[in-house]
Parts: sequence; structure tokens; C-alpha cells
Amino acid sequence: MMFTARGIIFDLDGTLVDSAPDLIGASNRMLSAMGRNTVDPATARSWIGNGARRLVERALAGDFDGTASAQLMDEAYPLFEQFYREDLCRDSVLYPGARETLAQCHKAGLPLACVTNKPAAFTRPLLEALGVAQYLEPIIAGDDLAQKKPDPMPLQHVAGQWQLATKDCLLVGDSISDFRAARSCNMPVMLVSYGYSQGLDLAELGPDAVIDSLAQVAELIELTEE
Repeated sequence: MMFTARGIIFDLDGTLVDSAPDLIGASNRMLSAMGRNTVDPATARSWIGNGARRLVERALAGDFDGTASAQLMDEAYPLFEQFYREDLCRDSVLYPGARETLAQCHKAGLPLACVTNKPAAFTRPLLEALGVAQYLEPIIAGDDLAQKKPDPMPLQHVAGQWQLATKDCLLVGDSISDFRAARSCNMPVMLVSYGYSQGLDLAELGPDAVIDSLAQVAELIELTEE
């Protein structure tokens, strides 16, 4: 199907950027500093997608559904922040087609935004380090508003800033949180097949499209270069 979106909102981790290596690396440095066993990177990759604090909690518990005490989190999270800030973009990379798609849509005059559950302290610095922040306005991080995805508030905030109805925007994401946020405000949603889906079959959720490459975003939207 073809889309007629007047603005596109992109998720960050697992959609635009493969940030798992550095997120997991910071988590394991945190665990080592606390004298705890590190986690297997392949397992920890499935823990990404609900914000940095939830990743830290899962790492401490060693389980997707695990929890950690407030006292333990108070000790662990500042360590994670320190280590992640030091290696924010050591091994993180844009997914294939991300830069080209952003540039093409921007050139066509479409407003583009990023809405992520990643803390603001890491979000813009990562996008700037990867050289794509200039295409995205606004950039909404997980702690910028009172609610984050799967609440629709961040999507509604962006649509309002653009003075567009949510139904006239498009969300491109990789997770059930993205899907739920979009559906809650009647926004069309594409989900990428390669991201941090936490083992879910994204097609079964019923998004408007499942795509294998960000290059397909431009293919499914009629673009007219200004």
C-alpha cells in the first residue's frame, strides 16, 4: 500500500540505529564494576526497547521480566550512565538506508522527527555523532515529556508541533511499544523487521506495513523534491 504521510516520525534504537553493542557493553561494564556476572550479548539484545532504566534492571536480574530494588538501581544506573556516555557511539551504526532515506525525505520537504524512549542525555549526542540530527525536528527523548511510548503523548506532541493531525503522520518503529503508541492516536505505523522486537512476530500485531529496509519508507510514500 502507498502512504500519503505529511510528516514522518522515526524511532531511534532498533529503527534508525543499531545501538545494541554499546548499550550492552555499558551494561556489562556496570555489572563488572559491581562484581556481578556479565550477560550474554545475544540474550541482552532482546532486553532493549523499553528505555535505559529497564535495560539496567533486566541486566541486574539477568531476565527479561526481572526486577531490581530501588537501592540496587540507585547504585547501578549512575554506573551505566557513566559507561554508556563514555562509549555512546563506539560500535553503534546507522542501519542500511537510514541516512539516505532521511536525506531523501528531508529534500522532498517532509518534516521528520525522532521519538525515542532513550534518555535525552544520550539521544541527541548519538544522532549528532552519526551525522543525522540535522534532519530531525523535533527530537523527543524518553524523559522529555510526562509520558513515553507506548503512551501516545510523544506522537501527539510532534503532530501538534507540526500542526498536523496524527492520522496524517507516519510512525516508523520496531516494537510493540511503537505499534501501541501509534494505534492509540490513530497514526499509521510501519515496523521494521530487523530491530529490537523482543521476539514478537510484528506482522501479527497488524501494522500498516512491515519493512525490511528503511529504503522502503521512501518507496511507499510519494515524494516530490522541492
